[in-house]
Amino acid sequence: MRHKRGKNTKKKIVSAAWKLFYEQGYDHTTVDEIIELSGTSRGSFYHYFEGKDALLSSLSFLFDEKYEELIPTLRPEMGSFETLLYLNQELFALIEGTISLDLLARLFSTQLVTKGEKHLLDHNRTYYRLLRQIVREGQDRGELRSDLSEGEITKLYALTERALMYDWCICNGDYSLKQYAKRIMPLLLSEIRAPKT
Repeated sequence: MRHKRGKNTKKKIVSAAWKLFYEQGYDHTTVDEIIELSGTSRGSFYHYFEGKDALLSSLSFLFDEKYEELIPTLRPEMGSFETLLYLNQELFALIEGTISLDLLARLFSTQLVTKGEKHLLDHNRTYYRLLRQIVREGQDRGELRSDLSEGEITKLYALTERALMYDWCICNGDYSLKQYAKRIMPLLLSEIRAPKT
């Protein structure tokens, strides 16, 4: 029970922080405002985060929260390839609607220079567990290639998503990430589909 309460507290802090970052900008958001909006305490905040900068790496936590929300909406009849594309569209809609370009760019830069944990690459995240499950089921049903391992296909998908997000950042968001991915992701991932017999 204590673990669940702790997880909920961290979730409240992360959600409040990213809401404020989006509305006010990272530099104009204070720890006190995050604590107030989250309805938590200073002690709770510093139990989970060393400071505001530590929240940058929590974006992966926000992404995983979105995936957990989407799991009940996944339908087996959709097919694994279509399910992957659906998840991508939902994630990119979340990014465009609630995460500033500046913060996404900061996340990538912190992950590039950090010597510690790289949250985006944590294979215990909901993101990776869900992708592996979809890929495994797709291979079992003959929808996805079986000459590539589950891990190789999962990595290729994650790499493709990161590449699109990175490009969107360096292009200053000059186009819709979601709309561009809707056209490009099927082309980039077409090679993971099982050949038609």
